[in-house]
Amino acid sequence: MLLGALILVVLCLCCGCKDKPTVNIDFSQTENTTESIATTEDSKKPLTVAFASVLSPQETRQSYQIMVDCLSKNLHRPVVLLQRKTYKELNMLLESGEADIAFLSTGAYASYRGVEPIELLAMIKTKGTIFYDTYVIVPADSHITKFSQLQGKVFAFTDPHSYSGRLAVDNYLLKEHLASKDFFKSYFYTYNHDKSIWAVANHLADGASVDSQIYDYAAEHDPQLVKKVRIIKVIGEAPTGPVVIRKNLPDKQEITKAFFALNHDEKCRAAMKKVIIDEFVPPQSQLYEELRKNYDRSYEMTRE
Repeated sequence: MLLGALILVVLCLCCGCKDKPTVNIDFSQTENTTESIATTEDSKKPLTVAFASVLSPQETRQSYQIMVDCLSKNLHRPVVLLQRKTYKELNMLLESGEADIAFLSTGAYASYRGVEPIELLAMIKTKGTIFYDTYVIVPADSHITKFSQLQGKVFAFTDPHSYSGRLAVDNYLLKEHLASKDFFKSYFYTYNHDKSIWAVANHLADGASVDSQIYDYAAEHDPQLVKKVRIIKVIGEAPTGPVVIRKNLPDKQEITKAFFALNHDEKCRAAMKKVIIDEFVPPQSQLYEELRKNYDRSYEMTRE
């Protein structure tokens, strides 16, 4: 009796399912989220802003995140922050179109030759100037008093595409028909100007070249560290690292207006000062032209 009832229930269930179509789910197919964002009336594709740290990465990121949040508020659209270790990586993001805006170093802008065209969005002004020097430093107790005595020594560079952290020294040596790879016994990269100061202060390098503005910032915030180094050479002034934007980006006028509005946001200005930015000012492209020519002239001799 019980067995017969069970068979009847199974037959009923099978009949009930007979007319239902079979659904096959292909998990290899993914939704094109980028397209969905771009075609939705009430939303816009997120704007991407990229940077590389010149000071300690964690503290730097917090400041840039505040700037990005303010920009997002001004534009009424999402803005995504991308952080990379090197300036080469920033240039690659611009070339591939993955970054819409980037905080470049002077050298990274001078060396950019990507197929994706970029243009200057803003320059950085600090302590009343849009220029900085390159300081060549040695340990405070070193016998070295002039640049020529660094020949055959160990040197700390910041980044291959940093002007004060590499290219300024390359240009200086080029005038003497020398190259860094031949002049120094060896060299290495720290990827932060404050780490270059630390490397020299702790005798990991016999010398280093650093951005004067970052050196002054370190002298104010970590005077005990800076007391352990000494400036032996000042290499000419250069324009500050610019903020660039993809040339073919839509809504550039709106983005530019929103970007310069960061100067008037109290919370944003406080964050800017932590990464050595007093304000953003309109760019002067002619200031970078000689540096771009110098890069082309020295590329073959200094490339690695």
